[in-house]
Amino acid sequence: MSYKEKKVLPIGAVSELTGLSLRKIRYYEERGLLLPERSNGGTRKYSFNDVEKLMDIANHIEDGMQTFEIKKMQKKKKQKEKVRDEMIRGQLNAAFRMSK
Repeated sequence: MSYKEKKVLPIGAVSELTGLSLRKIRYYEERGLLLPERSNGGTRKYSFNDVEKLMDIANHIEDGMQTFEIKKMQKKKKQKEKVRDEMIRGQLNAAFRMSK
């Protein structure tokens, strides 16, 4: 796991890094746009990837997009990544079988 994927940042640090209020960050979570992990004590923990995602969300909001549109866009992107990963896996499997 890369350092960018590790969920270690508290919401206060994320707020400072992004310039977003705690309220906005929680709202984006409520809307399902990002999913922080929770510590045993219930504290939200974010990754650097989450920080980048929040900046993208904020930019889309600033451009006039609605949260449901952003969520739909995120879902399409995730589906494309899944298809791409499956294609790469298939190509690797085909190449591996050919070498036997």
